[in-house]
Amino acid sequence: MAEVTKSWGIVPAAGVGKRMQADRPKQYLPLNGCTVIEQTLTRLLQVEQLTAVIVAISAEDPYWPELAIAKHKRIQTVAGGKERADSVLSALQSISGQAMANDWVLVHDAARPCITKTDIECLINALQHHAVGGILGQASHDTLKSVDTELAIAETVDRSQIWRAFTPQMFRYGALKAALQQAADSGWVVTDDASAMELQGKHPKMIAGRADNIKITRPEDLALAQFYLEQQP
Repeated sequence: MAEVTKSWGIVPAAGVGKRMQADRPKQYLPLNGCTVIEQTLTRLLQVEQLTAVIVAISAEDPYWPELAIAKHKRIQTVAGGKERADSVLSALQSISGQAMANDWVLVHDAARPCITKTDIECLINALQHHAVGGILGQASHDTLKSVDTELAIAETVDRSQIWRAFTPQMFRYGALKAALQQAADSGWVVTDDASAMELQGKHPKMIAGRADNIKITRPEDLALAQFYLEQQP
């Protein structure tokens, strides 16, 4: 009998988003009738393959308990860490008694509220039998420049093999947990989950996703996200 694997969602949401210059973390800013994180979680919860969604929040977060979605039956909460990787590792550790080593984990940024159910299901279906896992992204269409410390252009980078990395990023539970733990123990800085897997000598697969899966980082991104949400079916 084939092994039955589950899929778990993880949303690191312990950051403060200083570049937004707002009075609260960016995941709690209003967007299209609710907050950014509610938009994100609502879309993840539409994906029936996800057994649960684990949200890693700051221990001093006063906003999360006020959200109705925090009480959703498929959402679990765990204390996050100082860095994104710390929050993801904390979430992985919190389900150690529920998840099996070969279960799939989909890590998604709280500040990517325009992710679509179709893209998530495409990622799951494309990687279901992949040896490593992979991530959503898009090939770069811009001309890319490498600059020095004075911002003088050093060279034009060949964009033919350059992709922008999005989320969700999907890997086996046991492999991702081990990779992030080794990165933490070794003091390696990893800005996404694929980076941790790459440090293990693995080669995640890139899956083409929608360009509107933007990450809210700066104030102008909120208006763009609002526009995309209104345009999506």
